[in-house]
Amino acid sequence: MTDSTVVAIDAGTTGVRSMAFDARGTPIALAYREFPQHFPKPGWVEHDPADIWTAVQTTLAEIAPVLSGPVAAIGITNQRETVVSWDRRTGVVPARAIVWQDRRTAARCEQLSAEGALREVRSRTGLVLDPYFSGTKMAWLLTDGAVHPSPGLTLATVDSWILWNLTGGTDGGLVATDASNASRTMLYDIRKQSWSPELCDLLGVPMDVLAEVLPSAGRFGVTTSDCALGAGIPIAGIAGDQQASLFGQACLQPGMAKNTYGTGSFVLMNVGEACPDPIDGLLTTIAWTVPGSVVGSSASSVTHYALEGAIFVTGAAVQWLRDGLGLIADASETESLAASVADSGGVVMVPAFTGLGAPWWDPHARGTIVGLTRGTTTAHLARAVVDSMALQTRDVVDAMARASGRTLSELRVDGGASAMGLLLQLQADQLGIPVRRSAVPETTALGAAFLAGIAEGVWPDADSVDQAWSSDAMADPSADRTTADALHRQWLRGVERSRNWSD
Repeated sequence: MTDSTVVAIDAGTTGVRSMAFDARGTPIALAYREFPQHFPKPGWVEHDPADIWTAVQTTLAEIAPVLSGPVAAIGITNQRETVVSWDRRTGVVPARAIVWQDRRTAARCEQLSAEGALREVRSRTGLVLDPYFSGTKMAWLLTDGAVHPSPGLTLATVDSWILWNLTGGTDGGLVATDASNASRTMLYDIRKQSWSPELCDLLGVPMDVLAEVLPSAGRFGVTTSDCALGAGIPIAGIAGDQQASLFGQACLQPGMAKNTYGTGSFVLMNVGEACPDPIDGLLTTIAWTVPGSVVGSSASSVTHYALEGAIFVTGAAVQWLRDGLGLIADASETESLAASVADSGGVVMVPAFTGLGAPWWDPHARGTIVGLTRGTTTAHLARAVVDSMALQTRDVVDAMARASGRTLSELRVDGGASAMGLLLQLQADQLGIPVRRSAVPETTALGAAFLAGIAEGVWPDADSVDQAWSSDAMADPSADRTTADALHRQWLRGVERSRNWSD
């Protein structure tokens, strides 16, 4: 199917990107549309589901004229944990979507933890009790949100909302999700790979409002004539954004890992078919479920698990240099400024602006700069910020290696800050392994396309996906680790000074 085109719908937090790829994995069309953000109260973040669907249709319509032939498949990837409520019979949306960033259920999570629920949640889901995840959002909608259960009520993630609209909406639209998204709800037993009656009962979420869980690669349904690309196109791949990025980086074998340097960073490691026990400081999640033939198995389908480490602030520290301190006028200046000095001059910057994520999980940590002298310049501060991106990633990768017993052979990277060659080299030196940057920056969309294309035969197996993936930059580590290890030891001293600062 060398002439095939696969379209990916990447429904992110601030906008929707639709991309078309050819059978070589090369982007051939792209359109992006932002949608409004709503902040009704401090700590509350909401989206209007209608705005998301409008952005999907608009971007699909924009790329349609560029596509010369039929579309073999559509893949969907989405902001994880965000909850949409709607009536599948009438299409009525009774409340805005509650976004993953929303913190309104923090007190409920603390209450559940105090009642001793954390152990069961960790064991069944691989997650922690945090308002980040979907379950307490769904429970809030059914109580404080005054969303009343009805025969047609659906509570689901954004992928399900898009799928339902693409497949007909009130005229027979499908309500389904995939295992990677289900595993982020705090209601899905990742070992049994089914909705957990115990957790649904714990949180007060009826199981009949939840979406059907299907494999990440497989035909969910086909588009109707309401779709901007036309009718009859298979929707054949769905995955949450970070799992899609792991697949888009072709990290299909156990022990392979990727890092996305965005506002924060997400490090994911494929740990294979065995679900690991809960690990302090890390999340366990389902990476994907794919046909067994894709990964060389005789089983009809194979589920891979992943360890995940969320780093709260990486690119946001560059924004702080620009907007908070005014040291740079544009983010693109960071690398040249940081590279103008040999090192940070002993300065350590721990960007714990909102606490520390993995592997520390300290909400009381705060941003810290130590090691300042009269000789410290703006260049040294910029270098310390770039250092912090690589050092935080090392902490997470080291924790993953200890937990999984696997040593990485390389780290694949993407995201805005990966454009910095300096960061790639610092990261390679800190990890002691090569760091490779994806030639396609939008690995989330690429992963959704790979999943859909696998289901429809565009890419028959893991080898074909690996051949379609390519890198455009690689950094090899220095043979002498003395400097890197000394910097890391100094970094850990800075981390200790940042921890448990806020009451």
